[in-house]
Parts: sequence; structure tokens; C-alpha cells
Amino acid sequence: MDLLIQALEKISPLPDECRDAFLSVWQYHDVPKDHTLLRENGIGDQLFFLEKGVARIYYHKNDKEITEWIAMDRQFFLSITSFFERTPSHLAIHTLEPSQLYSIRQADFLRLADQFHPIEKLLRKMVTSSLILSQQRMDSIQFESAQQRYERLLDASPGIIQRVPLSYIASFLGVTLETLSRIRSHRH
Repeated sequence: MDLLIQALEKISPLPDECRDAFLSVWQYHDVPKDHTLLRENGIGDQLFFLEKGVARIYYHKNDKEITEWIAMDRQFFLSITSFFERTPSHLAIHTLEPSQLYSIRQADFLRLADQFHPIEKLLRKMVTSSLILSQQRMDSIQFESAQQRYERLLDASPGIIQRVPLSYIASFLGVTLETLSRIRSHRH
């Protein structure tokens, strides 16, 4: 739980009373590779913190799986629309390797945010951060070359090539596997 505490403190420090109440509702999960955390059309009512491992967030389009996000060690992730609107998610989430993670249910998070202003502030900062990440991802797809997106990904997640299948990385970058292979061969 130390890594979860550190990650939360980095976003917005919580006074002891708030932190204790908040941490008490998080649940720990030790899950195998290929474990489904959210099924497509399920309600994504949990926010996850990946202590160690890799999770893939994806959706189906034209009979293809499209990788929307790859979460790695020490990252938070969720299906944000489903989490806040309590609607079926078009996303699916599963682990790509054995993973240790924590989860908090939406109802618990919102109840504590109503009860403690510092937790409400934490929630606001998490949502803001998620919006910024989404905008950066959109800007990257619109304004950067495939090579630039690949370089940015390697800078942000240096071990990703060793831990995530190249087909998922290509999908995340919005390129074909062949294009990714060309980019990788030019880099070496």
C-alpha cells in the first residue's frame, strides 16, 4: 500500500484522518495474466491503481481490437465515462502480466469526497490530469508523426517494448504492425 500512498500524495496530500478513511475502502487484488478487470458493456465502477504489472484498455471497432491505453507500474486507470456516468462501458480492461493492484468503488470515492474536502480536491486533480492526458493523446495523434509518437511512448514508458506485445503498441500508436516494425528498424 506504500506505493498507492505515495501516488496519492504526489497528486494531492491528504491529512491523516482523510488518508486513513480513504485507504480503508481500497481493496487489494493479486491477479494473473489475462485477468479481465472490466468487460465490454459492463459498468466500470472502479478506479484502479496498478502497483506492479501491465493492464490494457481497449475497444472493438470493425471487428478489430483497438488499444486505447496501456497502464503500467504505479499508474491509475479506469473507464472514466462509465465510472462517472454509471453507464455500460465500450471499453474492456485486462491484465497483460500477473499484476498487483488496488481498486476503489465509485460510490466509496464520491461518498468520501462529499465528506472530506481534501479527498474532493484529490478527485478534482485526478479528473483534471485525466483530461490533460486525453488532450495530449489527441494532439499527439493529430500533430505528431508515427515516429514521434513512438519516441514519446518510449520516453514515457521505457520498458514497454519488453512487456507489451508489439501488436498492442502499434494499435495504441495508431499504426500498422508493419509501420511499427519500420519505425523500430530505423531507430537502431
